[in-house]
Amino acid sequence: MFIAHAPMGYIMATSLLMRHEKLPATSSMILLFGVLGSIAPDFDMIYFYLIDNRQTHHHKYMTHWPIIWVSLLVVSTTWLYLSHKSKSPWLAFIFSLGGFTHIILDSFVGDIWWFAPFVNEPYAMFTVPALFSPWWLNFVFHWSFAVELIICIWAMFIYRNRVNTLHSGTFGKSL
Repeated sequence: MFIAHAPMGYIMATSLLMRHEKLPATSSMILLFGVLGSIAPDFDMIYFYLIDNRQTHHHKYMTHWPIIWVSLLVVSTTWLYLSHKSKSPWLAFIFSLGGFTHIILDSFVGDIWWFAPFVNEPYAMFTVPALFSPWWLNFVFHWSFAVELIICIWAMFIYRNRVNTLHSGTFGKSL
């Protein structure tokens, strides 16, 4: 996935806001941590380009290991269960959920090492054939990019509805 991670984080965070009317964190913080979590696994791109010199597939880095995100989800869920009225466990939970969602989205057409570090085997639901140069055009011209566009349109629809209801005073505390 290229463009759908942040919009999916927004969708996930707004979904949480709609299900839980009174959260200890502001809606702005929930949205921020949801979007940050949804792009956090790709923070490894800094290392990929500046240090590793693109020698290792960035999905092999720890930031893309599902076990990391599942562990963060377990810890944050436990923390949330023990201290559900505090702001920090909610923010940790939504951040972790965003990161795990990123891994699931990357599994759609990108290799994810689901059993790393124990098994060095990538898994992907679909394969994008290498037909174009530069490499990223292969993803843009693949049918799966339509899924990314649908996610982006869905997020824009939610945002538009949220702004309209915020102006009428019925949803959330702030943008």
